[in-house]
Amino acid sequence: MQSAYIVGAKRSIVSPINGPLSSLKINELAAPVINNLIETSGIKFDDVDELIVSNALGAGGNPARSIALASKLPERVAGLSIDRQCVGGLDAILLGIKLVQAGSVNIVVAGGVESFSNRPIRLAQEYDKILVPYDAPAFTPNLYQEIQMAEAAFNIAEKFGFTQMDQDMFAINSHVNALKSKKYLIDEIVNIGPENTLFDPYTRNLNLKLCERAPKLFGSITYANTAISADAASFVVICRNIIKGRKALKLISGATVGTNPKLPGLSPITAIEEVFQASGLRQKNINQVEVMEAYASQAMACLSESGLGNVKTNPKGGALARGHPIGASGTILVTRLFSDLSPGDLGLAAIAAAGGIGSAAIFGCYD
Repeated sequence: MQSAYIVGAKRSIVSPINGPLSSLKINELAAPVINNLIETSGIKFDDVDELIVSNALGAGGNPARSIALASKLPERVAGLSIDRQCVGGLDAILLGIKLVQAGSVNIVVAGGVESFSNRPIRLAQEYDKILVPYDAPAFTPNLYQEIQMAEAAFNIAEKFGFTQMDQDMFAINSHVNALKSKKYLIDEIVNIGPENTLFDPYTRNLNLKLCERAPKLFGSITYANTAISADAASFVVICRNIIKGRKALKLISGATVGTNPKLPGLSPITAIEEVFQASGLRQKNINQVEVMEAYASQAMACLSESGLGNVKTNPKGGALARGHPIGASGTILVTRLFSDLSPGDLGLAAIAAAGGIGSAAIFGCYD
C-alpha cells in the first residue's frame, strides 16, 4: 500500500441557516475553499486527480462535478459525490485516503459542503399520488425503526441520566471555548461570501439564563443544547508524500459502522472501539478529540462510554457553538485536528449520522 497524508485543511465559516452565507449555492461555497486550500498547501491544481464531496441536502446531479468545474481544478477531474448524511465529510476523507493508498490516484481533494439555506424543496408522492413536501427523508425501511433526532437525543439523555442543566453547561462550555479561540481559528477559515467575516457568527456568550429561555425540541433537548442548521464547506488535500517543511496528518485507523437506528447518536462509540482495537492504541495515547456536537447529550454519552471523557476535547469549541452543516461537519472535525495537532500528537475524530451510523478515525501528526 502507498502512503497517504493530509497536507492541508481549510473551511469556510459555519454560517447559521439564512445567515451570512445564505446567498451562496453549494458550488459557490465549496470552490473558493478548494482554491485556497490548493494555493496554500504547496500543491499544483493540475496535479489533483480526484475530488470527493459529501453532500446530504442537494438534489443529486453529482454536485462534486459542478464544484470541480467551478473551481480551478483541471477539467479532467470528474468529481465523486457521496451521501452518508452527517458522517459523510469524514467518510469522504477516509475514501480519499484509501484511493491514494491503493495507488489509484496521487492527489485527492476530499471534504463536504452543505447549504441549509438553499436546500431544494422535496416532494413525496403519497399513496394517492398527492405531492407532500418533506424536510427529512426516512432513514430506515420500517416505520417502527424511524425516530426523530431530537427524540433520540432525549432518549440518550434519559439513558445516561443527563439533566437539561448538564446539557446546557456542556453547550455553554462549547461557546466559551469558541469565543476564546476566535483569533486562532482565522488561520483555518477561508473568507468567502458577501460579508468580510472570519469567525463563526453563531458563537456567543451563552449562559444558563438564555438556556432556560430556549424553546424545547423534545423533553430536555432545546435549541440551546442542539447544533443549529448551517451552511459551510470544508476540504482537505491528500497526497502520497509529505511536503517538506509542512505539517501532515496520517491516518492510523478509521472505521464506519452501522448500529441501532433508534439510538443513532451512540453509533460513534462502536466506531471508536474499532479504531482503538485496529490500531492497538488506548485512550491515554490520544492528545485531542474532535467529537461532533449535534446534541450535547449525544456528545457527552460518546465521550463517557468510549473512555475519552478525560481527553482534551473540542478545545476551540464544537458544533454547538458553530452549527451543523451536515455534509461538511465531519471534515470540519479533521480540519480542527489539522490546525491543532503538533508533530508527534495523535488526534481522534468521531461523528454520528441518522439511521444508526458512526464514523471515527485516529490521525497522527508529522512534519
